Amino acid sequence: MTEGLTSTSSDLRAPLPGPYGRVYRRRDRTVVELRGEIDIAAVTLIGAYVDVVTAIRDHEVVADLTHVAFFDCSGLTLLCRAQRRTAENGGRLWVVCDRPAILRVFRAGGMRDAFRMLPTLEAALTAGA
Repeated sequence: MTEGLTSTSSDLRAPLPGPYGRVYRRRDRTVVELRGEIDIAAVTLIGAYVDVVTAIRDHEVVADLTHVAFFDCSGLTLLCRAQRRTAENGGRLWVVCDRPAILRVFRAGGMRDAFRMLPTLEAALTAGA
């Protein structure tokens, strides 16, 4: 299921299953670029990939939601798990999102302030550096 992904930060680069995005390295951070509709069906397919990325020690991860058209509580649960796993392994997670409809899901779930939210990928790649 997670062929092509390993748990070392230097060689993480792979498409996510289906049309749901890709994983790549940029500026010493791993970017999980999500695309399309991130709902329970998508999370079922991509959850294991995100788990591999967040299992790496002292790892900095960016979840890029720039190209997400739909995002529900399943996606929020996925990111909550990713944040917890990243923190438990001594890393940090940033979320890139400037779409009002998706930001409403974070607010409705009471999670808007629980994430390091930034409006652009460039801002996330330089944050905390």
